[in-house]
Amino acid sequence: MKEAEIKEKAEERRKKQLAEEIAADFERRREMRRSLERNWQLNMNFVSGNQFCDIDPAGELMEEGTDFYWQSRMCFNHIAPTVDARVAKLSKARPTLRVRAFSDSEADLKTARLASGILRSVKGRVDLDDVIAQATQWSEVCGTAFYKVVWNYDGGKVIGCDDNGHPMKEGDVNVIALSPFEVYPDSLVAESMREVGSIIHAKAVPVAEIYEKFGVEIAGREISEFPLLPYAPSGGWKRPFEGNARPVLGDAEILIERYTRPCGRYPDGRLEIAAGDKLLFEGPLPYCNGDRGERTLPFIRQTSVALPGAFFGTSVVDRMIPLQRAYNAVRNRKHEFLNRLSAGVIAVEDGSLDAEELADEGLSPGKILVYRQGANMPQFLDCGKLPAEFAEEEARISEEFILVSGMSEISRNSANPTHVTSAVGLQLLIDQDTDRMQAAAESVARAVKEAGKQILHLYKQFAHTRRLLRMTGTGGDTELFYFDASDISADDVEFETGYDRTPEQEREEILQLLSLGLLKDGEGKISDGVRSRVLEALGYGSFENARDISYLHIRKAERENVRLMKEEVEADAYDDHALHIAEHLRALLSGGEKDAAFKERMQRHLLTHRRKGE
Repeated sequence: MKEAEIKEKAEERRKKQLAEEIAADFERRREMRRSLERNWQLNMNFVSGNQFCDIDPAGELMEEGTDFYWQSRMCFNHIAPTVDARVAKLSKARPTLRVRAFSDSEADLKTARLASGILRSVKGRVDLDDVIAQATQWSEVCGTAFYKVVWNYDGGKVIGCDDNGHPMKEGDVNVIALSPFEVYPDSLVAESMREVGSIIHAKAVPVAEIYEKFGVEIAGREISEFPLLPYAPSGGWKRPFEGNARPVLGDAEILIERYTRPCGRYPDGRLEIAAGDKLLFEGPLPYCNGDRGERTLPFIRQTSVALPGAFFGTSVVDRMIPLQRAYNAVRNRKHEFLNRLSAGVIAVEDGSLDAEELADEGLSPGKILVYRQGANMPQFLDCGKLPAEFAEEEARISEEFILVSGMSEISRNSANPTHVTSAVGLQLLIDQDTDRMQAAAESVARAVKEAGKQILHLYKQFAHTRRLLRMTGTGGDTELFYFDASDISADDVEFETGYDRTPEQEREEILQLLSLGLLKDGEGKISDGVRSRVLEALGYGSFENARDISYLHIRKAERENVRLMKEEVEADAYDDHALHIAEHLRALLSGGEKDAAFKERMQRHLLTHRRKGE
C-alpha cells in the first residue's frame, strides 16, 4: 500500500473519530440540561393555554388527568396577556444604535457618521427589529435568547462570476435570533458569554441543505425531537405532547456546530461542524469580532431575569405557573358549584321511576315526572350558597399575579383599579411597571449594542471591495458614500444605545423647546432653517419646503469642506457668505487646523468669501 493511501485512510479515520467525539459531546451537553428544556416546554404550554400539564418524576412532560369525568378543566390564562404586555413594553423601548465620535476632528466625525450609516443600513436590510422581537419573545417565555452574528457570503450585490459562470456576491452581515433550545454551552454555571469556553449550535436540517452548503452526501432520517426542530415563535407555540402526532422533519440530520474560544491549543479558536457520522468542516474561528479584533464566539446572550451562578436565565412565566394552577383550580371548582346550583342534584328513591331516562334528559321545563305510587317524590338536594371564600381566594390570587409578574392591571389590561385620575399619578403607575422591567430592558440594550460592535467588526474584516452606502440626511437629502474595510475603525468608535421616540414624543419635545425659547438665535428670532425643520418634524414639511435656501447653502458648504481636504475651491458669487463662513469655521475649529494643507486652503477659501461678500 502506498504511503499516500495510508495517510488518506488515517485522515479519514481521524475525521470520523472527531465527528463521533463532537456528537458525543453534544449528547453530553444535551443530557446535562434536559431538565431545563422540559421547563421551557412547560412554559410554552402554559403561554399557549395548555395548562393541565406537568413534569413527571422521570423528567418528561405529561398531561394531567381528572379524578372524575364531570370535573371542569377550563383554562383562565393570565400568563399570555402578561407576556404580551411585557413584550409590547420592551418593543416600545427598543434600543437603537448610534456611534459617537471620540473627538471633534473631521476624521472621527466621518468615522462615526459612516459607522452609524452602516448600522442603520444593516438594521433595515436584515429587519433587525423583527429579529429583536423574536429574541425578546423567546427570552420572556423561556428566560434566555441568543443572537448569532455571521457573514453571509451569498448576500449583497453581484460583483462578478467564477470560472464556472456562477454569480459571485460581495457578501453581507446577517443577524439571526436563536431559541435557547439550539444553544448548548460547555458550562451551565457560567454567568456570561465571557466565561463560556465553547458553545454548540445544533438543529435539524434537511440533508439537501447540508449537501448544498458543504457538498457532502448524508443519509437522512426522520427527526421528531421537539427541541431540535426548526421553530419560529411567530407561528404559534406548539404543544409537544398534544395527541399522538408529533411534528416530524423527514430526510434530515442534526447539524452540529461547535465553536471553541481561543486557547493555548487553538490560538485562533476552533470551529468544527459535523452531521451524522461525517465531519463537514474544521478550522479556526471565522470571525474577528472581538473588542480588539480578536476571534471570539459569534453569539450574544439576552435574558429576561438573570440568575446568579447560571448561564440560562429565568422568566416571569416560571413564577406565574403555580399561581395559574391555583387560579384555574379555584375558577373550575367555582363553576362546578354553580353548575350544581343551576342543574341541581336530584335524590330519587330506588325503583320509583326510570332513573336512566332522568339521567339522560334531566328535568326540562314542562316535563311530566311520573313516579311509582307510594314512593317518595324525587326532590332536589339543597346545595347551599356559594361560599365567600371562593371570591376571596380568586381576588387574592389576582393580586399575587401583579406582585409576581411585575405588571399592574393598568399596563396589562388598561384597567385602573386604584381610581387614580390625575395624569401625574397615572404616569407614576406606568413608570413603576417600567422600572420593574428595567433589568430585561437593559439586557436587550446590551445585546443590541454587542450586535452592533460585531457587525462593524465583520465589515472591517470582509468588506474589501468598495461598497456604496446610501444614507438619508436631514431634510430627506440622500447622501452616497463609497467605503471599504480601511474606512471602518471598529475599535475607535464609542457606542451609545438610545431609544426610538414616537412621533408624539418628538412633537411634544419640540413644542417644549419652542416654549422655552431654546431654538431662537442671539437676537431672539427663529432662523429660516430652524423654522423649516420644525415644520417638517411636526408633519408640515409641505407647508414650507424643508429644503429652504439656508439649508441648501449649508449643505453646499459641507460639500466644499470635503473638497477642500484635497483641492482648492473657489467661492461662488451667489453663495450666502455668512452661512458659508460659519460652516467652514466649524470644520476648521473642530480639528481641521491640525492638517496644515487643509488649513491653508480653507484660509484662502474664507478670504474669497469675505472679499465677495463685501
